Amino acid sequence: MKQLEKLFERIVSRTKINLRELDFDLDKYVKDILPLEQLTKFYSFYGITSHHPIHFRFKNSNLAGSYFLGICNVENSILYKSDIRGDELKLKDESFQFQDTEIILDVDEIISIKNSLLIKTLVHNFSHDPEKIDLFLIKNTISCPYANIHGAPMDGCFLGPFSTVDLTTLHDCVIGTFSYVQAGRLSHTNVPSGQVWVKYGELFDFKYRFPEEELRHYITLKPGEGAVGRFMDFAEDRKTEFQRLYNVVHLDSPIEVPLGASINRYSVFLGQSHIEENVLVAQRAFIESSYMGKGANAQENCYISESRLEGYNVTAHGATIIHAKLNQKVFVGFNSFIQGKKDCELTVGRGSIIMPHTIIHLSDPMEIPPGYLVWGYIKNAEDLKNNSISLDRLSKVKDKIEIGNMTFKGSGAVFVDAFQHRIEHILEENGAYFDGELNRGHAQMGQNISFNIIQPYSRGPLEGLYPSIEIQP
Repeated sequence: MKQLEKLFERIVSRTKINLRELDFDLDKYVKDILPLEQLTKFYSFYGITSHHPIHFRFKNSNLAGSYFLGICNVENSILYKSDIRGDELKLKDESFQFQDTEIILDVDEIISIKNSLLIKTLVHNFSHDPEKIDLFLIKNTISCPYANIHGAPMDGCFLGPFSTVDLTTLHDCVIGTFSYVQAGRLSHTNVPSGQVWVKYGELFDFKYRFPEEELRHYITLKPGEGAVGRFMDFAEDRKTEFQRLYNVVHLDSPIEVPLGASINRYSVFLGQSHIEENVLVAQRAFIESSYMGKGANAQENCYISESRLEGYNVTAHGATIIHAKLNQKVFVGFNSFIQGKKDCELTVGRGSIIMPHTIIHLSDPMEIPPGYLVWGYIKNAEDLKNNSISLDRLSKVKDKIEIGNMTFKGSGAVFVDAFQHRIEHILEENGAYFDGELNRGHAQMGQNISFNIIQPYSRGPLEGLYPSIEIQP
């Protein structure tokens, strides 16, 4: 295992060089962050469909438990139980519109991961950087469990547990625990834990930060211990349900799958659940005793339990929904945690938006009205007043508004329009509007996916490393 140990040390040293100008002690957080002996126990797997070109190159890397789809190159990296999802990679001769300029790709876009350590991380390739439109690069970067890298090329970064970088290019940055950043481009920036930041040039700027003393109960990163808190306990308690999926080659569908719907064979279904047409359930999603209406989706690392989603609902990467009823077109953002109880249910009105990284942990039953934006830490009706605003009211903001610990500057109308447009884009891409012939999306194109597995060296000096291999169509 010496070569694997050297690889780990190499990744840490390269990331440290990039972060040397920030006041951040990387060593104390990466010490024992991942037991290397675990990396020989899990196979890696990749998906094959007729809709997604494949070309994989793996060199001097460990890929334990990780999943790949699309065109991907991994070199000198450790990817532990991570999902590298390239189902929206742009193809040669496709056009990309940036402001008033149309860019034509002369090669297929590729995901490239170099000198990086990704732990239980979701990588999705919705690229946005016009300067590197054919290359989605992750380099000299370390990410902690349940981080999301969504359309966010980065070089020399550290991502804390349950953090999300969304449509943002990063260079030499630290993204704190449970922070969400969508800011276009950042460099040499240390984003504090619990910061939710959505910025689009001079048009709008949304900021909220969780109370530190409350957040640490849910998730914190402790030197020598790693990520701890309720979020980690919740995931660990359900880990065994996923482990059984990897022990068999063929599995019968756990539920009836209607027209246009797709459930990944690496998703978990428990109890009496039901899905309607055009539903998408991604790998590592967990569905328990729940109803998912037409066009709803549950993306990677989502948990939906004892809940009802009426239809066209977006449950973004890492979101958790327990004992809740969501009316149509409710959006629940990345890594949000919504927990009602059997006698204390949450109801969310049609068209409402639960911001990424929102925690709703109820002590009383609650109803969120239709057409509301919700954020922050909410336990009761009083908290909801200080952490929400109607979309109509926000649309009228032209300068600045402060509600509780949230500050919004800029055009509320542009913010609301951009968010609603993005939700529609997600529904379209996921195939929510498929009519049997037109409007195919991920749900339909993932119906006939097959999986191949690859294994690491189990003994000798290369123990834990995967063979250098190239896989072509």
